[in-house]
Amino acid sequence: MSNSDRVVLALGGAGTVGSGIVKALLDRGFRVAVISRDGNRLEKLKNFISPSTKDNLYTLVGDVGTEEGAETAKNNLLKSVGKVTDIVSSLGFSWWQGGPPHTQPLKELHRVLETLVLSTFTSWKAFFPLVKDSPSGTYTFITGGAGERLLMPGTGFLTLGAAATLAFCQVVREEYPEVPCKLNEVKVNTGVATPDRMGPGYINHLDLGEAVASLVEKRNSSHKVFSVNTPADLKTVILEGKA
Repeated sequence: MSNSDRVVLALGGAGTVGSGIVKALLDRGFRVAVISRDGNRLEKLKNFISPSTKDNLYTLVGDVGTEEGAETAKNNLLKSVGKVTDIVSSLGFSWWQGGPPHTQPLKELHRVLETLVLSTFTSWKAFFPLVKDSPSGTYTFITGGAGERLLMPGTGFLTLGAAATLAFCQVVREEYPEVPCKLNEVKVNTGVATPDRMGPGYINHLDLGEAVASLVEKRNSSHKVFSVNTPADLKTVILEGKA
């Protein structure tokens, strides 16, 4: 199956991490679908990608953060593109610094969990069946190292949500040990930024996008976790653990 015959659903594709992945996939000839609650972010994505690839980008306004919304989005997506062969999930936000836990209401913890892990679950529940039985299909989770450490005082809820996402990805790998599709996780233990907002300890979202697109394209690995601590680690992802 050529890249032009593959349709990648990029969950979170309108975000900083997701947009780099979407651009890289499109540049490699894939067709890419992106669902977002925010139509303005979808328009920004259209203006960000290479002009020559615009015809291969499908955008849809929808909410994958609830079971009902995810199912509706799935049905609308399939009506539009016909099929989904690959999925990349990079949902949630990359930063939260609302203050120490004792200063936060329960409602805020619910919001963080809903954004980081519950949406990862509801979208996975809706879309995983589309690819799980295909040996040529892929499902790639993008997670973050905040789940294993407190980034700085005041970011505790981010760590809680990110840790839950890491645990969910582990559960999926071990609950489905022999699923035919390629199931992988790229865990980014560093900041990710656009070229104009780069700083010490950050990686370029375009470079991350190239690494993830290569992983999706090759389909050689499954049930692996690729940790990215430095830009050099992206080469390991590109080589699918063979470096």
